[in-house]
Amino acid sequence: MAEEMGWTALTLRFRGCGQSDGNFSLRGWVDDARSALDHLATLDACDQIWVVGFGTGGAVGLTAAVERIESGEGEGARVAGAALIGTPADFDDWAQEPDRLLAHARQAGAVTDVDFPPDPGLWQTELAAVRASAAAERFGDLDAIGERAMLVLHGFDDEAVPQLDARMVADAHGLADLRLINGAGHQLRHDPRSMAILLGWLERRRNS
Repeated sequence: MAEEMGWTALTLRFRGCGQSDGNFSLRGWVDDARSALDHLATLDACDQIWVVGFGTGGAVGLTAAVERIESGEGEGARVAGAALIGTPADFDDWAQEPDRLLAHARQAGAVTDVDFPPDPGLWQTELAAVRASAAAERFGDLDAIGERAMLVLHGFDDEAVPQLDARMVADAHGLADLRLINGAGHQLRHDPRSMAILLGWLERRRNS
């Protein structure tokens, strides 16, 4: 789809996922996303960067984008907008049960080192520090030229992340395009309606 639309696209496997080295930590995933953004900014094919994330990836990607913007963005392409699909407003539920999350991460193979995390308290604190709602508010306020566009896309019947989270993120940004898809659950990447909305939104933004 990226080729058909003329976009340069980069996807990544966060640390601890698939064949990627390392162990899962939310802060580590933000750092991974930030590295991806910094790399994209150096490519001649990119004059703008658009962050698209599903679920946790939306919060992680948006947080990384905000950090890049706040650092001055440096040389290269500017972060122009973000699309968050099925993204939780925060990870407070994870932070309240870190032992359960760590056990799940070990079972899923995202944490493989027996002595990880070296500082369990810091690992837990990071879970509460990444908040899509807070990042969305900062994202909308960080541009002296004009607002940074945001799409918040969510399944009306999402069984994993309540639609209230989507409303919180959109409200925090202030000018976000909020779309709720009737009858859709959490796995929106498999829903042709959500993909049509996402691709249409990106195309309109590129041509605006």
